[in-house]
Amino acid sequence: MSVFTAGEIIDFAERIHENGANFYQYAIQLVQNQDTKVLFGELADEERSHKKEIARIFAGIEKSIPPETYEGEYAQYLRNYIDNNVTFTKEAMDKGLAQISDACSAIDFALQMKQDSINYYQSVKDLVPKMQHDLIDKLIVEERNHFVKLANLRKCVI
Repeated sequence: MSVFTAGEIIDFAERIHENGANFYQYAIQLVQNQDTKVLFGELADEERSHKKEIARIFAGIEKSIPPETYEGEYAQYLRNYIDNNVTFTKEAMDKGLAQISDACSAIDFALQMKQDSINYYQSVKDLVPKMQHDLIDKLIVEERNHFVKLANLRKCVI
């Protein structure tokens, strides 16, 4: 039995991408290395683009929204879940940003966020119907592509 629909997972994914874009935009101000600034800018743009793409690609997925006591209650729950329990908790972001002192530490933090995102998507894949696994796989591929870009930059910055 599926616990979540792909639509719910996509809501989570949109929030993850939004938080990722915010991190990259903020981290640009913290690093001195120009290559890192450029890649972080590109990744911030890609995160925003991917969030829009996710909404477009998965627009046909029927979302299972439980009864709400007020409009938007469930969406607010999903956002709070992502912010406080999954990849980009405010505490984790604050702690990670406080430890960024150079390009290497910023890239390391970004790599950890990407790995956390990949792990999240792999974990929830089993919670959606098999016919929707390919949609989750697309998200995993996207995160892996970002991970590779960051890892390649990390080699150059050392």
